[in-house]
Amino acid sequence: MLCRLGGRWLRPLPALQLRARDPALAPVPTSGAKRPTPSVWAVAPVCAVHANGWYEALAASSPVRVAEEVLLGVQATTGLPWWGSILLSTVALRGAVTLPLAAYQHYILAKVENLQPEIKAIARHLNQEVVVRANQLGWSERVARLTYLKNMKRIISELYVRDNCHPFKATVLVWIQLPMWIFMSFALRNLSTGAAHSEAGFSVQEQLATGGILWFPDLTAPDSTWILPISVGVINLLIVEISALQKIGISRLQTYVTYFVRAMSVLMIPVAATVPSSIVLYWLCSSFMGLSQNLLLRSPGFRQLCRIPSTKSDSETPYKDIFAAFNTKFISRK
Repeated sequence: MLCRLGGRWLRPLPALQLRARDPALAPVPTSGAKRPTPSVWAVAPVCAVHANGWYEALAASSPVRVAEEVLLGVQATTGLPWWGSILLSTVALRGAVTLPLAAYQHYILAKVENLQPEIKAIARHLNQEVVVRANQLGWSERVARLTYLKNMKRIISELYVRDNCHPFKATVLVWIQLPMWIFMSFALRNLSTGAAHSEAGFSVQEQLATGGILWFPDLTAPDSTWILPISVGVINLLIVEISALQKIGISRLQTYVTYFVRAMSVLMIPVAATVPSSIVLYWLCSSFMGLSQNLLLRSPGFRQLCRIPSTKSDSETPYKDIFAAFNTKFISRK
């Protein structure tokens, strides 16, 4: 028997209460009144931001300075060349911050997926109850539909609270990962251009100029071979396609989002070809770690280790399934 979550499924819509109109606004006197003059402290920050622009304001912000100190600290502690310090910093941040958040995201999404059969059963019974009540009380089709939607929304919210799995919690990864990516990118930009807010700014720029490897020995210059930018775009596209291959019956909005992310992945290639190689190297390492985490979180053993609930869509051979789906979509297709 289905649990009714502490009461009847159906609750009638509350009667509409029309508020009295607000009293007419009194006219503002235009004569004999002086407008207050804004103080200097209120105008100065606006003028400063307008003069320097939001880009420079972000580059000089406190989070970017913290990111600079993290990079400088890793390089000073390990003594690695700058390409190694960037790689190590990226792996450490992605492993310590985004991997646990990604596991938590999969945990929430798995619980939401496991709720779907119960939600569908409740929706079916609620629809029957609304039809019966509409016939008894003579509701119009619009009132019946609104009553159904209102009660269904309430029931789903109660289910999310009961299982502590509101879908919004799954977005915490984005709210942490995206700002971290931006701050690290700006920090490397400051270090590469000598604009870092540290006493050793110019010396760091000189170190970055000789801190590269292979075909990009100068981390302050763009990659003229386009190998790094193209690699970033390819890995980002792989992440998008692997995620898209695992989704069945996606909505139109999700389809549009997938196309948008694909376009952004391609657009990142020419953008990455115009920025210092240190930034592109960070983007490449970050994207590679994202791809690795994506694949790791599909492993049944790792999901069990993270206590992610089993779902109907789970597979015992996820990597074979991904390869087969990729082969069917892109290689075997005529």
